[in-house]
Amino acid sequence: MTRYVLDTNLYIEAARDRDRAGELKSFSSAFSPYLYLHAVVAQELLAGAVSAALERQVERGILGPYERRGRLVLPSYRAWRRSGEIIAALIRAKKLSLTGVRPSLLNDALLAASCRERGMVLITRNTADFQAIRRIEPVRFVEPWPVPA
Repeated sequence: MTRYVLDTNLYIEAARDRDRAGELKSFSSAFSPYLYLHAVVAQELLAGAVSAALERQVERGILGPYERRGRLVLPSYRAWRRSGEIIAALIRAKKLSLTGVRPSLLNDALLAASCRERGMVLITRNTADFQAIRRIEPVRFVEPWPVPA
């Protein structure tokens, strides 16, 4: 069965919209054995948890369950290195300017490189960045919510 990583934007949508929260909950319930949390997603979620209450929500509701099950994706040195190569290649191909490298794109390149390295599929609504990255790194990503083949 395919293993999946959920991108940060899906958790943010779920926090802001009840319907999106229901979609995420349904998918997570059905695919729980195949879902993993990427360290980049944990970082981004905690960076956005600007109050102690939000931080506790993120830790208890998202991070904790993955941590307890050991379903974590930690980028290797090779993935970190590859993420830098991806950004440099996009700049050389004039798909990106050196001054136009957003921190979120650096994170997306790392997410892409480590998902590819582990043979995982990223689920995201941020298709524009990952389509650009896929020109360099053949990362597998899909929009929510994939149905098993």
